[in-house]
Amino acid sequence: MNLYLAPMEGVTDRVFRQAYCRCFEPLDKYFAPFLTPNENGKLGPRDLAQLDPERNPGCLPIPQILTNQAEGFIRTAAQLKRMGYQEINLNLGCPSGTVVSKGRGAGFLAFPEQLDGFLYQVCSAMESMNVKLSVKTRIGVEQPEEFEALLEIYNRYAMEELIIHPRVRKDFYKNTPRMDVFRKAFAESRNPVCYNGDIFRKEDLDAAVSACPGLDRVMIGRGLASNPGLAQQIRTGRPVSREQFLEFYQLLYSGYKEQLLQASGQRVVLFRMKEMWEYMIGLFPGSKKQKKRILKSQNLAEYEAAVRDLIRECPFAGEEESYAAVSGH
Repeated sequence: MNLYLAPMEGVTDRVFRQAYCRCFEPLDKYFAPFLTPNENGKLGPRDLAQLDPERNPGCLPIPQILTNQAEGFIRTAAQLKRMGYQEINLNLGCPSGTVVSKGRGAGFLAFPEQLDGFLYQVCSAMESMNVKLSVKTRIGVEQPEEFEALLEIYNRYAMEELIIHPRVRKDFYKNTPRMDVFRKAFAESRNPVCYNGDIFRKEDLDAAVSACPGLDRVMIGRGLASNPGLAQQIRTGRPVSREQFLEFYQLLYSGYKEQLLQASGQRVVLFRMKEMWEYMIGLFPGSKKQKKRILKSQNLAEYEAAVRDLIRECPFAGEEESYAAVSGH
């Protein structure tokens, strides 16, 4: 089974990926959070810092582009090719209101004719550049029935793979993934298909494979953010240990301080780490009081004291508790 890290804005960035690679067995692919081309179709300094191959030793990611303008995508792809990237992903899944209102991400799915024209231009250019294209998509904007027409469009073009999150945009991350739609897409797609959505424990992956025999690739986002040892457990049966997690956490925290503290100050570091604890807290059952302290901390000294107390006072759980905390089960 091929296991991929999903692109999650503000979560699975360069610091997260590097910490993950230091502490756990490698995944098959790492997808970087989306970047949006500027008016000239060029990457800004922040994007370049995230994608610089020298800053991503050992786990070079696959860049993801968020746009509905073919020229901007092609120019950005050419710049990424010059940096050494051989595969680029198109974001047709982001459900954010600010993204969708501009007809990007999942919002682009509402305009199938324009999407078809976009893919025609992009796929032709990517073939000329000898760069692979993969697509991460939802199954529609309002109704799952929209995906039948979308799949017809996707089948017209050769892709490295089609990554399907079987929810519509209005679901955001609620409701249950529409496995009936995914099964049909898996059977009818002319491109290799990857499943994405609600993989929080090995049993979730087993259920997806049971629903689609032959499924050989799965992308995991929130499941790995909440339990970074999940892929290890899926492959070896060995859950994340307390020592592994603490090493991962220290690398994550020190990495964000190094990257953000001098340039942006304590508040930005705090915001990033609080966001990470929204996911990771499930590994410490019975930590409601400690989580509250972490989220209310106003400076790094308060934050560090709150984390020390969390680690000292709360038991460390395995995958089952993490799944329950994050997924609401």
